Amino acid sequence: MARIQISHLTFAYEGSPDLIFDDASFQLDTDWKLGFIGRNGRGKTTLLRILAGELPDHGAVSAPVKFDYYPFPVTNPAASPLEIAADMDEESQVWRFLREADQLDMDAGCFTRPFSTLSGGEQAKVLLAMLFARENRFLLIDEPTNHLDMAGRQVVSRYLNGKKGFILVSHDRAFVDGCVDHILSINRANIEVQKGNFTTWEENKRRQDQFEIEKNERLKKEISSLQAASRQAHAWADKVERTKIGIRPGGREKSLDARAYIGEKSRRMQQRRKNLETRMDREIEEKEGLLKNLEKADDLKIFPLAHPAGRLLQCRDACISFGGHTILRDLSFTLNGGDIVALVGKNGCGKSSVLKAISGEIPLSAGEMRLSSGLILSIVPQHAHLKGNLKDYIRDSGIDETLFKTILRKLDFTREQFEKDMASFSAGQQKKVLIARSLCQRAHLYLWDEPLNYIDVLSRMQIERLIIAFRPSMILAEHDAAFLKYVGARLLPLNMDKTREP
Repeated sequence: MARIQISHLTFAYEGSPDLIFDDASFQLDTDWKLGFIGRNGRGKTTLLRILAGELPDHGAVSAPVKFDYYPFPVTNPAASPLEIAADMDEESQVWRFLREADQLDMDAGCFTRPFSTLSGGEQAKVLLAMLFARENRFLLIDEPTNHLDMAGRQVVSRYLNGKKGFILVSHDRAFVDGCVDHILSINRANIEVQKGNFTTWEENKRRQDQFEIEKNERLKKEISSLQAASRQAHAWADKVERTKIGIRPGGREKSLDARAYIGEKSRRMQQRRKNLETRMDREIEEKEGLLKNLEKADDLKIFPLAHPAGRLLQCRDACISFGGHTILRDLSFTLNGGDIVALVGKNGCGKSSVLKAISGEIPLSAGEMRLSSGLILSIVPQHAHLKGNLKDYIRDSGIDETLFKTILRKLDFTREQFEKDMASFSAGQQKKVLIARSLCQRAHLYLWDEPLNYIDVLSRMQIERLIIAFRPSMILAEHDAAFLKYVGARLLPLNMDKTREP
């Protein structure tokens, strides 16, 4: 069984004082199916780029296989998938590509269309099929689920489960559980590999965190006792030291023997004090080392506004068209206060368009979208293209700076990141900025368009707990089936035919 060895990997981007990796060492088997998880900004994509040879490793990576990175750039997007597959290399023969594409349930009509005209999900499947058509490769798959709808995720998860030899970055728990046999995790203080899927890793992490928390509480009590004993020993030693040279009761000077006895007693007391201090320092050091991998995921808060009307929105026979082409017809549903409605369906079925129609960004081509009078909306758009400093962003958004930064800190932002240009943030960090802004806004209705794209799994869990606890009125477009189940969302499937709630 061949192994990939990473030894003493240290890496920082040029011009940055922050180390992404600091003397990291671990090994992987080339036939493992690894799910790669970790907080946004911890270096998942950086590690994949190092393995792919796009960033220097200074001799830290030893591998008996070649690496392929997903997604790779398509130099001629006007070409068809068949043409691109034929031009890749001798290893990627067209028949192999077609074999892989068939396993991904792809429509044969996609193969002859220009690559640029395919949907994001279709492009994702094409690229995966091309990479798996090549032999003797270890695949580095970076967040494919961001371009896949719910049905597409199920197909690709089953497909990957039949493969071996890859690292998969994904924050969709159900997707990862369906196709991996090991978890590679970037923690606060180290990188570790565990056998199993996300669910088993999560349970192991929960037990380890609980063990560390309980041991921390015991250590704090022990340290408190040691501190008290140290103070007492210090006081005793000082008291004995003061009596070493002095006058006995009755006015007589102490004898040399008495002073020698007291001096020895003082030395022992001072030694006892030093021993206690040494032990206390050791215990404090152990406590600090113990908690270095404990992930903090503090609960978030939101303060939605209550609207006097019970019904916030009424949609009847709504149709949306672009350039004379109808993308959605006869949509009808209602939203009451406290409802959470999830728009679900294939890519391109109109989920984002519905949200834009509700916000007034685009008009309906037919039907009506009636919002209650005075309804205040808070919006998280699907795409984030942020740049500039956070202070200007906070001012322009009209939100409370302290609350905004507190939310970002809970979502694992460091204080140093507050001073950086937002253009340098990872995609997940940029999405967190948009979510934090929305949580700062008091609104009657929250419209979130694919809010979890690029968001790490621990942050997803924080957002889940928030929605469950505060139950804000929401309409969201989202493909994470586990998330929608946990928050109790009412699913509203969209299609080209009439969409009506029962």
